[in-house]
Amino acid sequence: MPERIFIGVAWPYANSSLHLGHVAGAYLPADILARYHRLKGNHVLMVSGSDQHGTPITVRAEEEKITPQQVVDRYQPEFLDCWRRLGITFDIFTHTRTQNHERTVHEIFLRLLEKGLIYKKTMSMPYSTVSKRFLPDRYVEGTCPNCGKPGARGDQCDNCGKTLDPKDLKDIRSKIAGDVPEFRDTEHFFFKLSAFERPLAEWVAKQDHWRPNVKNFTANYLKDGLIDRAITRDLDWGVPVPVPGFENKRIYVWFEAVIGYLSSTKEWAQASGKPEAWRDYWYGDVKPYYFLGKDNIPFHTIIWPAMLMAFDAQMKLPYDVPANEFLNLEGMKFSKSRNWAVWLKDFLDRFDPDPLRYVLSINMPETADTDFSWKEFLRRNNDELVATYGNLVNRVLSFTYRSFDGHIPENVDPSKLGESSKALIAQAERTFNEVGHALANCKFKDGIRMAMELARNSNRYLEEQSPWKSIKTDRQSAANALWTGAQIISCLKTVLYPYMPFTSAKVHDYLGFSGTIESAGWVFQRPAAGQKLNQPAPLFAKLDEEAVAKEMAAARS
Repeated sequence: MPERIFIGVAWPYANSSLHLGHVAGAYLPADILARYHRLKGNHVLMVSGSDQHGTPITVRAEEEKITPQQVVDRYQPEFLDCWRRLGITFDIFTHTRTQNHERTVHEIFLRLLEKGLIYKKTMSMPYSTVSKRFLPDRYVEGTCPNCGKPGARGDQCDNCGKTLDPKDLKDIRSKIAGDVPEFRDTEHFFFKLSAFERPLAEWVAKQDHWRPNVKNFTANYLKDGLIDRAITRDLDWGVPVPVPGFENKRIYVWFEAVIGYLSSTKEWAQASGKPEAWRDYWYGDVKPYYFLGKDNIPFHTIIWPAMLMAFDAQMKLPYDVPANEFLNLEGMKFSKSRNWAVWLKDFLDRFDPDPLRYVLSINMPETADTDFSWKEFLRRNNDELVATYGNLVNRVLSFTYRSFDGHIPENVDPSKLGESSKALIAQAERTFNEVGHALANCKFKDGIRMAMELARNSNRYLEEQSPWKSIKTDRQSAANALWTGAQIISCLKTVLYPYMPFTSAKVHDYLGFSGTIESAGWVFQRPAAGQKLNQPAPLFAKLDEEAVAKEMAAARS
């Protein structure tokens, strides 16, 4: 019976280009899981969109002296183009300025208000006497009271991940005018998050399959106690508050953005011609996964589950939140403000997508921060993709194509293969199952490492068998070795498909299989004796040090 899999991926702010940290943190692992489950024949819905509200957009607009709409109109098409070129297979990638999203946000807001889980309260907020306005959280910065790091925002410290209130900041100042703001009273709506402390703690305690870093972070957050959070702000950009008297305020982005998971599902259902199909991914037998970076853990393991509990107790809470740690660049954290990043658009303009997907997968920051360096990218591309996997595929299929008239060798009896051939095929069968298990459990780094170990062992096997030598004296021995090699390559093209889909599609074609690799599904396809091959070509391009040196120099300029 097919499973139903919902995959929600963090919504990037439409205020800047995407960089490799974003890809490694959320988008690539989500796509790997989605591709695996689709091959398994499961019903998958992967959703996301650009977050077009909130202060990151308005701050950017004020810096450039343009409108917020002009900012978001610049980046939404760029996001969509990057996903297409990188092979990120969203079923829908929308944005938060749709009427559907506003309608869904209002529905949740009003129901929680009716239940008494949203209430009015006067709060003290920073006010700039220079700018003559209240300053939302990202309009102020200061020193984090938790870790002592300067540059913390009014809503969160990026260094330690602690969520903050502007009044908690030390040495607070306005990011716009640079003045020290004064605190004045203003009325806002609050979400009664404190009411869900016990049910959340009981629910979190049962999530034994979560990654330790996610569960520990969430448990520690709950130990500190939950406080009610303001869900409106003094802004003129965002989802309006559907209550008279609040026309000059907007629903705060932390509350409305996560609702995008639900609103985008409804938008997908409407576009598919089945308006009620969204319910299949929010009720009943469904596994919801949420992919994000570690700085967003509390919003997905505490706040969003609390909102779902408050709105409709029958809705499915997250099954897993496999949040990644951070990917750093050359030993330092990616930074938009310092332009310290490898921008995804620029990368895809100069390099193929699958080598990037491979390097970010095998170096994925699943349990600890990892580092991207151009030197490491060069090494892994040339030594692992070109010299190991690419070499295996090219020399087996090219030599077979030339030596056996473009076909898989016939006259091969699997029961009469030598012990080394049988052992390698047995390893391939184990690897197929083990990679599937790793993918199902969001252990993506383990899965790709096991696949590459099979490729390395296969190269050793070919060196021992040397069919290019034995074909001169023992054609059957060469046929057996090449037939075995083709079986291994077929295994690898499937287990590596979630990681390197473009490459696997090529290998599938070279092996002469009909249809697409997606239609074949998650099966260890065995090339038949005598199966016609298509002429192969090298899978990967070797990179020269000079090209990569230019990238390193550009990153440091």
